[in-house]
Amino acid sequence: MKKIGLMIFDLDGTLVSSGADLIQGINYTLNALKLKEKPEKEILSFVGDGVRKLIEKVLGQDHLKYHEEAMIIFTDYYGKHLLDNTRLYPQVEEVLNNFVNKTKIILTNKRYNFTLAIAQGLNIEKYFVEIIGSDSTPFQKPDRRVIDYILNKYGTAKENTLIIGDGINDIAVAKNSGILSCAYLNGLGNRQELLNSHADYYCEDLLEICSFFS
Repeated sequence: MKKIGLMIFDLDGTLVSSGADLIQGINYTLNALKLKEKPEKEILSFVGDGVRKLIEKVLGQDHLKYHEEAMIIFTDYYGKHLLDNTRLYPQVEEVLNNFVNKTKIILTNKRYNFTLAIAQGLNIEKYFVEIIGSDSTPFQKPDRRVIDYILNKYGTAKENTLIIGDGINDIAVAKNSGILSCAYLNGLGNRQELLNSHADYYCEDLLEICSFFS
């Protein structure tokens, strides 16, 4: 069992199942712009790089002129509907309670206010010393500088710091910064891409990490 000092958790697809509300928000935005809705799977494949990139990918080259308008529509709608269907994954509270004495942080490429609203709404904010969203620092995953910020602030050694996430950016930021990574294979991220990413650890169920780390 590996001893860990600091745990960094991704949000969407790791702690919370939020795909349905993201899909709803995107297709609402497309409808408002009189554009064709996108298939659910396609929308989910665009998640992970933050809302600006998500909108950019959804619009595609042909409709990029609507980007700013789409941002306003989506941000307004999603802010009001981000807890319609979003729920904690099974066993999340059990895992967080298991590591109750560890320093834990949420690090996400989602905006801070959305992340805070979800964490508060699902009553998990209390488990974390800090929530870092895409707009909390000048850097976001996979930029190693966001990890440097965390390591400097909390004084933890790289080899005792772990990030758990369902996306390629989570594994990439770990490799870029020298911390440990654990890929959660049943989130929103592409399973095969994660398997190809050579994370340090893999789990099918978040509960498994309780037997990996102490």
